[in-house]
Amino acid sequence: MEHITQNNIEKQQELLVRVERNNRMVQRLLEKLSSYTYEPKCPRRFEKFYELHKSIQNYKTHQKKVMSKIKQRELDMEDAHHNELNHHLNLFKQLESDFASYLLDLQKPR
Repeated sequence: MEHITQNNIEKQQELLVRVERNNRMVQRLLEKLSSYTYEPKCPRRFEKFYELHKSIQNYKTHQKKVMSKIKQRELDMEDAHHNELNHHLNLFKQLESDFASYLLDLQKPR
């Protein structure tokens, strides 16, 4: 039983580190997005820019909820909350993909 508890604690710590690392990455993406070098120059790019900002804000809200649950040990690996964590990690992947798409779009000549 002690082995199972230790495994669960290690998994929660690993998840906490992963979620915190993703959060730092999102912070860096937001800093880049706020930089003048990534400013949009046409209406379509402005739309993508604002959508990206909105996605980042949604991610940050979800991030706070997940971090709170992990720290309070309410997030159980065997529970339905596991789906919530997977959803959060998928949000990060989607955000990363959207940001990369935005950067590639900025590189295209108009």
